Amino acid sequence: MRRTSRSAAPPRKETGRTNDPERTKANILEVAEAEFGEKGLAGARIDEIANVTKTSKRMIYYYFGSKEGLYLAVLEEAYRRVRDVEAELNLQDLEPEEALRRLVAFTFDHHAHHENYIRLVMSENISRGQYLAQSQRIQDLNVPAIAAIRNLYERGVKLGLFRKGLDPVDIHASISALSFFNVSNRHTFGLIFKLDMQSPAYVAQRRDNVVEMIVRFVRKT
Repeated sequence: MRRTSRSAAPPRKETGRTNDPERTKANILEVAEAEFGEKGLAGARIDEIANVTKTSKRMIYYYFGSKEGLYLAVLEEAYRRVRDVEAELNLQDLEPEEALRRLVAFTFDHHAHHENYIRLVMSENISRGQYLAQSQRIQDLNVPAIAAIRNLYERGVKLGLFRKGLDPVDIHASISALSFFNVSNRHTFGLIFKLDMQSPAYVAQRRDNVVEMIVRFVRKT
């Protein structure tokens, strides 16, 4: 009798995505980024990620090993995406100052429109980078970012446009810091100084100011 009971048979349908593992993994990473960004590693729930992606915890663990493994994969994917888009800016085809302006504007816009990315980076810094330190990809992922800055900076120096003696990593840090702050501190800074830091007018003005600050920092006087 038990053999003929259809209700006892396990469901065969997971989501239909098991035949497209890369698509399934990409969807899990996308949903997980929002979950980790909003709640951090401790607060995020694999059950919720499985529910939204219409997959299972078992499938998630199959692909990523553990909750921490998924979190690290999300971090790596977030960095990979921003570096991939940076590579499409074609900075090498622009005059040095124009290339620098485009890079700063892009970084500012990316951070402004990807709050979960900012939250993830903040969360990992609270953890003192312990999970990112386990990554075997993160160094290589960020090499192109510094190479692009070095290229445009050295071209600018040769043309007599940029001052000598600057470190490309330091330029990168300055661009990141000014762009990052506008998102990471928008709630506290806006509250203290009664600013709507998400209003289009404020964002546009702040964007122009950040671009100009970096250019003046690098430009030869």
